[in-house]
Amino acid sequence: HGGSLIDTSPMYGKAEEVTGTIAQDLKVNDRLFLATKVWIEGKEAGEIQMKESSKKLNKAVIDLMQIHNLLDWKTHIKTLYDWKEQGKINYIGISHFRSNAFSQIEKIITKERIDFAQFNYSLQEREAEKRLLPLCKERGVATLINRPFMRGKLFKAVARKKLPNWAYEYNINTWSQFFLKFILANPGVTTIIPATSDPSHMVDNLNGGIGLIPEMGLQKRMVEVVED
Repeated sequence: HGGSLIDTSPMYGKAEEVTGTIAQDLKVNDRLFLATKVWIEGKEAGEIQMKESSKKLNKAVIDLMQIHNLLDWKTHIKTLYDWKEQGKINYIGISHFRSNAFSQIEKIITKERIDFAQFNYSLQEREAEKRLLPLCKERGVATLINRPFMRGKLFKAVARKKLPNWAYEYNINTWSQFFLKFILANPGVTTIIPATSDPSHMVDNLNGGIGLIPEMGLQKRMVEVVED
């Protein structure tokens, strides 16, 4: 289905270890774009955590290392600059999952050399449209969108609704694809990381990136379908 990005973290149980083992067994490690995070205070502790992630992922060079929830970011950003220069990582990122962190994310993007920014954006959490997404596009910062379904809340909002007929013109066959294509319609979006533990849902989500992408002007109509 074309998916190659895996976003993980040392906080997600054994996710890094499982990802690294399976990728190595299937011999697809070099075909994957692996993104993980540092989420701990202190320079030394951060380096230890990142080295452990590299070991678990069976990846000598991690594609993307993100400072999670901006914890001790001023310390870790210096380490990431060094690691990138040394070839230990390819890209530097920051991540958060709440809109109240957007102003700080914007300041960091403006002042630092950030390659990726991960944050929340969805059909009913549209705060990022105002400044953050346009800023990322302007600065050439790639975006990873989390919480595209608001932890399942969006599905409850459409529990008794049917997809509009015009949705099929955009290769939208399920509500999950509807929600994902709403996000993809924004030109500041690079990719989306919808969390799921169900393989069939993963395939459904991947299909949300196939076919015609709605123009940005259609977003208002999509919001009306859900909120009407």
